[in-house]
Amino acid sequence: MSKTVEFYFDLGSPATYLAYTQLPRICAENDSALIYIPMLLGGVFKATGNASPAMIPAKGRYMFEDLDRYAKRYGVPLKFNPHFPINTLMLMRAVTGMQLRHPERFPAFIDCLFKALWVDGRSLDEPATVAAVLTEHGFAPEDVLALTNDETVKAALKDNTETAVKRGVFGAPSMFVGGQLFFGQDRLDFIEEALR
Repeated sequence: MSKTVEFYFDLGSPATYLAYTQLPRICAENDSALIYIPMLLGGVFKATGNASPAMIPAKGRYMFEDLDRYAKRYGVPLKFNPHFPINTLMLMRAVTGMQLRHPERFPAFIDCLFKALWVDGRSLDEPATVAAVLTEHGFAPEDVLALTNDETVKAALKDNTETAVKRGVFGAPSMFVGGQLFFGQDRLDFIEEALR
């Protein structure tokens, strides 16, 4: 692998979901490694003074229409989650814990959560719904909950988030190729150019 794409992500971002559906193919076609780096988008927003574009009604309406256009272009399902915005602190701790403790199950884990949020429109703010989603996909909710309370896992997510901010990240998805930052799933063509 000659190059890498560092993918800073938070499950709660629909644009990040779209990038997630495309980056593995882009990296495979360009003989590049894809490195997933979970971060807490709320922490990034707080540190940078940024906010979700969905908080501005007109911009939010446009953003979801535009994301729908991209989903159609990519040929992937996307459904606006009626529970948006989702507080992702516990989810992102779980993701970080799975990456650290059970890396072999990490791809299936984030896949089931992205699908639950952005295809099935489920409320992952509710512990019972999270437990149901995990059980449906062969994960033990009690084991995942234990990961979210692991101090090493909490510290890793915090460190990832702080590192993202230090590197200039202000939102999600954010991707680095070498030292170059690319923000937004609508910048994937620039990532492909950088990898070439």
